[in-house]
Amino acid sequence: MTETTAREKSLFEAPPMAEQERMVEAILFASADPVTVAELEARMPHGSDPAEALVHLRKRYEGRGVHVVRVGDAWALRTAPDLGFLMQKETVETRKLSRAAIETLAIIAYHQPCTRAEIEEIRGVAVSRGTVDQLLELEWIRFGRRRMTPGRPVTYVVTQGFLDHFGLESARDLPGLKELRAAGLLDNRPMPGGALPAEEEGEALEGQSELFED
Repeated sequence: MTETTAREKSLFEAPPMAEQERMVEAILFASADPVTVAELEARMPHGSDPAEALVHLRKRYEGRGVHVVRVGDAWALRTAPDLGFLMQKETVETRKLSRAAIETLAIIAYHQPCTRAEIEEIRGVAVSRGTVDQLLELEWIRFGRRRMTPGRPVTYVVTQGFLDHFGLESARDLPGLKELRAAGLLDNRPMPGGALPAEEEGEALEGQSELFED
């Protein structure tokens, strides 16, 4: 056999199985999505047997931190199930409240328990469902008692979570206008409809004994 013939023959011979394993490993590692056997075969040299290579590769990864797993009719490298907790990352999501949400929250905090209609009367504009839903999702407000008035409208009150977030023992510890402005948390423009108690009155809340009653 001449050197040219031997070279041509080598082009059509499948690589050793150990090399095929390395090829499959490289493809799976670099792929963001699971890869089918057909896709592996299309990428590998002629005559390769990716299915057999997967069997060997899977055994080689047994007991390791990464496993070769089947996903439907495809294959992928995945973290061992018992080590999944190492991949978890807790993040704090900062969500900026809209002015409408801030105003609504302030009204509820200082005038609770209050209904949607009362909130709208103080703000002078309609309260969108999304605004209230956002505050409910944050668990800063909750549903209070229904008013014994026609239609029995539901009321809203702040939650224990709201007080805890702002370091308050009770709603009576809410700051007044003077304290808010001194802390730079409120500009000189009045809140709509006088949502906060008058500065000169010197009292945050009165008659809130039913604040956390169900």
